[in-house]
Amino acid sequence: MDAIKLLTKQHRLVDKLFEQFESSEGDEEKLELFREIADNLAVHATIEERFFYPAVRARQTGEHVEEAYDEHLEIKKLLLDAMRSTSEPGFDGKVAAVKGTVEHHVGEEEDELFPQVEKLLTREALEALGQQMEALANELMSEGDPRKNVKVESEPPAVHP
Repeated sequence: MDAIKLLTKQHRLVDKLFEQFESSEGDEEKLELFREIADNLAVHATIEERFFYPAVRARQTGEHVEEAYDEHLEIKKLLLDAMRSTSEPGFDGKVAAVKGTVEHHVGEEEDELFPQVEKLLTREALEALGQQMEALANELMSEGDPRKNVKVESEPPAVHP
């Protein structure tokens, strides 16, 4: 699967999980859905930061990529705050804040960055990139609880060129 299709597929999955969270009544079900959201966001951010952003940054997308890194940092901060607050009042509001930030980020990627990348990278390059990203995503998910590896860096990730 090409990189953009993989990332878009992940976006839709997280959208669906947020919808399920919002319509859920029970605390246990909400907690389980939140964990699934957090795991998927952790994996998504990791594969974007490790493979996708570095690959496209060098191709005249620097401004969009810098903004995407900043948005990832904000999402991670909100995600960690929500993870620390799962049994406290206001948890649903914290998840709503994560959702709003994710929706903004997804909108910018899909409306601005992805179309630009599709013009700059060949189908073959997108396929190869997608294969690397998918392999790491599968590995991270199989290790269990990827959300526990979310870190908030004050600087962009080390792989950030």
